[in-house]
Amino acid sequence: MVQRPLGNHHDGPDTLLVTPDTKQTGPVAAETENLQEVIKRARFVLFDFDGPICRLFAGHSAETVAKDLVEWLERQGLRGLLTEEERVHPDPMAVLYAVNRRHPHSDLVVELEERLTQQELKAVPSAWPTEFADPLIRTWSAVGARLAVATNNSPRTAATYLESRGLAGCFAPNIYGRTQELNHLKPDPHCLSRALNAMGAAPQSALMIGDAPSDYQAAEQAGVPFLGYARNGDKEKQLRDAGAEDVVSSMEPVLRVVRSQV
Repeated sequence: MVQRPLGNHHDGPDTLLVTPDTKQTGPVAAETENLQEVIKRARFVLFDFDGPICRLFAGHSAETVAKDLVEWLERQGLRGLLTEEERVHPDPMAVLYAVNRRHPHSDLVVELEERLTQQELKAVPSAWPTEFADPLIRTWSAVGARLAVATNNSPRTAATYLESRGLAGCFAPNIYGRTQELNHLKPDPHCLSRALNAMGAAPQSALMIGDAPSDYQAAEQAGVPFLGYARNGDKEKQLRDAGAEDVVSSMEPVLRVVRSQV
């Protein structure tokens, strides 16, 4: 059973899109077989962080973080840098992207990125572990797969969270995330390529697990097979519309396949 921080609201159990050990026929059975093949073929596994491993802003609202960044810019007398839509956007990354578009490689971007990193680090203690993610990571590592994180979050944030869950040893030192070169963020495949190079992995021997179209697009560009994780119908639709074929709504069927390799 995955431990969860106390005092946070959970939006209910995940439902499975793929259930390998139930009786299936037709397209569902074919999808299950394909899932098993995709997982068993992977010798190197690249995890996106916020989504497949945890919900970083479950107890520390991303909208609040975005508002904090906007208010900081306003205190610097830079309100005019953002459009009205950008000022009320619920995603803090949208604020960072907007400033970077207007002042690329500037000290302002460096300072804003560090502010976002500090907010992410504050969110770590109240982050929700994704169900089945902890045992999946431990099991996959135990059966000999090499694991890495490839994320648009700060690598410091991912490392701090993994350390808090006792999972850092499953990934170390392969944690690749946001730098001040924001053009390298997914859908650019930069962090995936860094992980593959560090591990000496051929793209086709790896598997990227992500929950956003940008994860899928980065995997496509890097030549890495992709497994989508969708915790709700909207996420699933976004991934399917982007072109992802293999999508699960829980890590449980993935864990079952990995355990079958023990």
